[in-house]
Amino acid sequence: MNTIDIRLLQVLDAIYRTRSVTGAATALDLGQPAVSVALSKLRQQFGDPLFVRTSKGMEPTPLGEGLVRPVRSALEALAVVLGHRDTFEPATSERTFRICMTDISQLVLLPKLWATLRATAPNIRIEIIPLTKDIARLLESGEADLALGYLPQLEAGFYQNVLFVQHFVCMVSAHHPRIQHELTLHHFASEDHAVISSSGSAPLLIDQEIARMGIKRKISLKIPNFIGAALVVEHTDLIITIPSRLGDVLHGRGALRTFAVPFQLPQYEVKQHWHERYHNDPGSQWLRRVIAELLTTRPAA
Repeated sequence: MNTIDIRLLQVLDAIYRTRSVTGAATALDLGQPAVSVALSKLRQQFGDPLFVRTSKGMEPTPLGEGLVRPVRSALEALAVVLGHRDTFEPATSERTFRICMTDISQLVLLPKLWATLRATAPNIRIEIIPLTKDIARLLESGEADLALGYLPQLEAGFYQNVLFVQHFVCMVSAHHPRIQHELTLHHFASEDHAVISSSGSAPLLIDQEIARMGIKRKISLKIPNFIGAALVVEHTDLIITIPSRLGDVLHGRGALRTFAVPFQLPQYEVKQHWHERYHNDPGSQWLRRVIAELLTTRPAA
């Protein structure tokens, strides 16, 4: 095969990550016409369209899909050889980091992370991606740099480190007509509950343990995320069972009361996960270190 320009390989990788010629141009800081020309050269080089337009964007052909992994390996090897990854300077970097996280992680981490970045890395940009069933592919493809949360589906095949151990608490309105000074098992079984229908694996952990223990719960409201549910609870007589760090954040910010769960629920580990391709990347190492420092110290009550 004839030699091929490094920029062409970068274009192939960027189109695969963004599923868009325009997105690839933005990611590589190139004009869209330059990316289109590069794609044309790639198609001629390999004798294949490589990417075709669909309702979901530019989807790879079988050959395009097969080229991605070796192309990335080649780019990473070249980056090491040429010294592009030897250093990372937060103060001057203009890199965009993409982080998958739950609504709780957004509330707990983002204000602290933003304050830290403004002070030490003012030109770095953060893009938050919701947790989806596609999270493993996002990390593997490079569309996400990190994933934060309780993510048992990423226990195998990804690097990880524990940020903190989480437990559950119950929260009710401060004006609840029947729950004022304590929340008993009778209250838990007889009162109406709001539950979460998404936002990671923690809600499923609650459901499974309650079912295993044979405890009855009157579910009257299902809502997609913890934050929205907590705001509803403030103005109703519902009970919600939430992770304790969310309770810490909401404490004193609304007419809410927090109680211990009146039976034993398991704790779980909140971790950050990343793919092997970013394990030795100085920028990713820096970001992981910053997040670990921000979250491993428990906030004061």
